[in-house]
Amino acid sequence: MSVKQLLGFPKSNGFSALPSSIAEPSSATGATRAREPTRIRASGPEAPIAKPPPDARNFVRRVLEGETTRFTYESAYGACFYSVCVEDNGAQLYQRVKEELNRTTTQLRGDIYAMEAPKDADDAEKWIAKFVDKCTSFEKQVALLQSLFTHLDQVYARRTQNASIREVAFSSFSNSIFTERRMVEALHNSVRILVNADREVGSKKTDRIPALIGHLRTHKQFSSFEIRYRDAAWDFYEKDSEEFRKKHKDEPKLFFEHVRTQLKNEVDRSEKLLPLGSWNMVREAALKAMLSGKMVWIAEGALGSYLDAQDFENLKLMNEFFSVADGSKLMCDAFKSYILKSVQAIVRNQTEDDKMVERLLKLHSLANKAIQQCFIEVPLRVTQADTDVQSTSSVPATRPKQDFVYALADAFQMGFRARRNKPAEMIARYLDKLMRKGQGSQSNAQYEAQLDHVLGLYRYTDDKDVFRGFYLRALSKRLLLEKHASTDFEIAVLNKLKKEYDPEFSAGAEMFSDLTLSNELISEYHRKLPLKGDGRKLKVMVLKQGAWPYSQQPQGITLPVQMQEQLNKFELFYKAKHKGRTLHWQSSVSTMTLVGHFQEKKELSVSLFQGTILLLFNDTSTLSLTDIAEATELEDGLLRLTLQSLACGKKRVLRKEPVGKDINDGDIFHFNERFTDPSLKVHINSIQAKVSAEESKQTQNAIDGERNASLDAAIVRIMKSKKEIMHPALLTAVIDAVKSHFTPDVSTIKGRIEKLIEQEYMRRDEVQQQKFIYVA
Repeated sequence: MSVKQLLGFPKSNGFSALPSSIAEPSSATGATRAREPTRIRASGPEAPIAKPPPDARNFVRRVLEGETTRFTYESAYGACFYSVCVEDNGAQLYQRVKEELNRTTTQLRGDIYAMEAPKDADDAEKWIAKFVDKCTSFEKQVALLQSLFTHLDQVYARRTQNASIREVAFSSFSNSIFTERRMVEALHNSVRILVNADREVGSKKTDRIPALIGHLRTHKQFSSFEIRYRDAAWDFYEKDSEEFRKKHKDEPKLFFEHVRTQLKNEVDRSEKLLPLGSWNMVREAALKAMLSGKMVWIAEGALGSYLDAQDFENLKLMNEFFSVADGSKLMCDAFKSYILKSVQAIVRNQTEDDKMVERLLKLHSLANKAIQQCFIEVPLRVTQADTDVQSTSSVPATRPKQDFVYALADAFQMGFRARRNKPAEMIARYLDKLMRKGQGSQSNAQYEAQLDHVLGLYRYTDDKDVFRGFYLRALSKRLLLEKHASTDFEIAVLNKLKKEYDPEFSAGAEMFSDLTLSNELISEYHRKLPLKGDGRKLKVMVLKQGAWPYSQQPQGITLPVQMQEQLNKFELFYKAKHKGRTLHWQSSVSTMTLVGHFQEKKELSVSLFQGTILLLFNDTSTLSLTDIAEATELEDGLLRLTLQSLACGKKRVLRKEPVGKDINDGDIFHFNERFTDPSLKVHINSIQAKVSAEESKQTQNAIDGERNASLDAAIVRIMKSKKEIMHPALLTAVIDAVKSHFTPDVSTIKGRIEKLIEQEYMRRDEVQQQKFIYVA
């Protein structure tokens, strides 16, 4: 018999004349009250009032069992009205209905109890199908009984505050079925067997589970079922993942792919079988079970590989999975460890120092991109089934996890310490190369962003004074040799360094000031010379010693007589203008422009050392190493490097005998009349124009001297303030005083303390050797 047949009533006008009683709010008080049935009289003869069936118990039993009765549904409905509203006999009828409901659920319990416990997927499928059918049938018949005995529900039960027929029926059902441990276990085991079979081989025998869940929710048993379902998922995936790991113990990436696949399948299964509210619970349980005890192994084995391959999809999933499984810190630690090892490897690779900064920038960009796109705060997971109800509020923007941002900074800072001073030096060199090259086809914004990226690395070094020393030396060369692409960008970078990093970069501003004054000075000098005099070819820049990174003992060279005369004339002019001042000529950063008469005339741009040697070949076409050394009086090592740039480089304006890369005693040099070059203006790179190992050493020595002076000043300042201080406290105070510029070694500080004791700025206490006392 169909549902429509069960609930259909004989066609009649009888219901329109039947009274009804409903609960409604009082218009005066708002309280709920039962309204007495209202009689509606139809025109014509009165319809007879149905009498109650002589055996109500038997009628209820047949309805619950789905059997036919000798009473029509209309007569049953009317009989209920008569019994409740006319004879006021609702209590007796209510009792009989309750007894029959209890009898029916007891019988159902026996039927279900007799069902054999499932052993495999086929048994489980049959068990669930029978259970669902019995629940469906019972709920249908209860619904029919409730519609037939409407007045028992709406009038008697409400007036006496008894439970409705539905409530009595479902309470009896739950007490009879779900308190029986054996039946509950059979139900849960059936679901577990079916779902696990689907997880393992895709059995596709789970079609009746949604209907089962619907009945469990009807009878308020779903919460306990949900927990058991979640626990079963945990058990399955814990075992499955452990077995997979044992088979692939050296393949964490493959394991992660397995987790990803299994989780997707479980999510699809949940969307098919479970209500929306259960999806996240099961997903979380499955994910935690698979990752439990394995996250360190996965992160250390897969994260770096995904980063190298720029596999942001898997990195983002890993972040999401680890966040759910409370493993964000483990992943962050693995990320920091990988970046730290990568930075250390780059910094320690001395054979590729020239590529150090490029590789660091590439690594930093990759890591930062991963943080911005992958390592983000994981919002509450929204499922696709949630699209029926759209939120009108905007979706919150994702933001990177700050732990990863800090981890990246810490990894670079610690990695730079693997080789003190060198990263700072190479960053300064790289920035020098960018400033020489200029922006090219880049827009101003792109070029500025590139410079900012390089300066970002400077933040990570403890040796900020090293960077400052090399950067200012490189800046001075760019300015003096006019090798900078843009004055505006030079000033902008210098201002950024001064304001955001280190106030001592203000020395760079003095360089620009000196150049401006020097241009005015040389213009004044030229105005005093004849219009066609050789002196107008001379350009001199007067630099203050404190603003420029050059020593007071410049490297000397014997210049041609004509050139030296021009320098002497300028010096007389300068001293007449500024009495008491002394000029020290810095030949190492001086340049010359010569005309070379080869097969084609060429304009040569060379250093002062190179030009002085080339001018010797105006008087003779052949000179020995000894001849050149006697004529120039240039230091031997510098002489050999200069000759090497002229005779052994790419642009060989001199020929050397014998041919070779090195300059040896007895070598002979000839003017190379066959020199050619496609350009009219030829620049010959000199060793002095590059940061040589010797110059790097000199710069580092100068920085070490400045550090010693800073430490001495800090120690004296602290001692003068404290008068007396213990050794550990002094060490801490000194480190804190200079940490914005560099991080000194404790041994270096101890050495400076001993030096100051020798110089009688301080002394040790006679009783406590660890106590120092300031000597005024």
